[in-house]
Amino acid sequence: MTETSLGTATTAGSRQQRLRFWILAGVSLAAALVAPQFLYSVFLMMALCFALFASAFNLLFGYLGLLSFGHAAFFGGAAYATGWSIREWGFTPELGILFGGVVAALMGLAVGVLAVRRTGIYFAMITFALAEFVYFLANQLPFTGGENGLTDVPRTPVLGFIDISTSGRLYYFILVVVGLSIWALWRIVHSPFGNVLKAIHQNEPRAISLGYDVQRYKIIAFVLSAFFSGIAGGAKVLVFQFAALADVHWSNSGEPVMMTLMGGMGTTMGPAIGAFFVTALQFYLAELGEWVTIIYGGVFMIFVLSLRRGVLGEAPYMIRNVRAGLTRRKTRGDKS
Repeated sequence: MTETSLGTATTAGSRQQRLRFWILAGVSLAAALVAPQFLYSVFLMMALCFALFASAFNLLFGYLGLLSFGHAAFFGGAAYATGWSIREWGFTPELGILFGGVVAALMGLAVGVLAVRRTGIYFAMITFALAEFVYFLANQLPFTGGENGLTDVPRTPVLGFIDISTSGRLYYFILVVVGLSIWALWRIVHSPFGNVLKAIHQNEPRAISLGYDVQRYKIIAFVLSAFFSGIAGGAKVLVFQFAALADVHWSNSGEPVMMTLMGGMGTTMGPAIGAFFVTALQFYLAELGEWVTIIYGGVFMIFVLSLRRGVLGEAPYMIRNVRAGLTRRKTRGDKS
């Protein structure tokens, strides 16, 4: 089996996955366009940023099986890079976000070269350690603002003439950035490259025996995941107009893990759904104080115990069971 055959082979399952993606994408887009009429725009933009962050993480975790505990370094590092480039260098928002993504990709390349030689808990600990190093730098370097963070990031016009100074206008810009990024991730996953990643996840020794340079594929996937995590971090800076140490804190690396598990790892739209659910819990229950953490943990336990594949991961099995049950009832009715 060659890389070309992996890319051209089409199964009924893959066709169904693509159909589900386009249905979900269409429904999500329609809902997103009217959402500001019913929900707080800042919440929506925050959810969109984390939806992209979780989707980028899912490229590594869901399709390659590598659990990273250091993605906050790319998210937060890009946030600082985007904020600095816009505030100090006069970059327009789209260039600032792209610059943040490139910085995150370079960070991902440096981390990936060191980390992908290990698997399992060793890979996770290496990414965590390197992310802590980035947190130390963010706290010590003079241009990051230390504990005060990088503040007063302006919302300059997109392309030099499209005004995004208000939250309502900024929302649609963030929606375009996140929508295009998630579409790009979907294209990557359903390309020959993405098929090789799935093959490595399922049986790495066999992929090696077929002649694939597994380490190279892992590094490229790591860089792509870091790049889109950086895009999410850069978009977040425009929403709140500052970058803070919390963006590169180790706890922020746990957010995409839980979002992906809740929504469904190995699915395109699952992490985005999980991100909206988790963000809603954090945003609308914030006034409960410490109880939010308890509620958050309880909900996560329910998902892990009852929906082990996540919302979208379990959906096909639920539909199949319902259809099987209806078929059995119809068969019994015909016999009677």
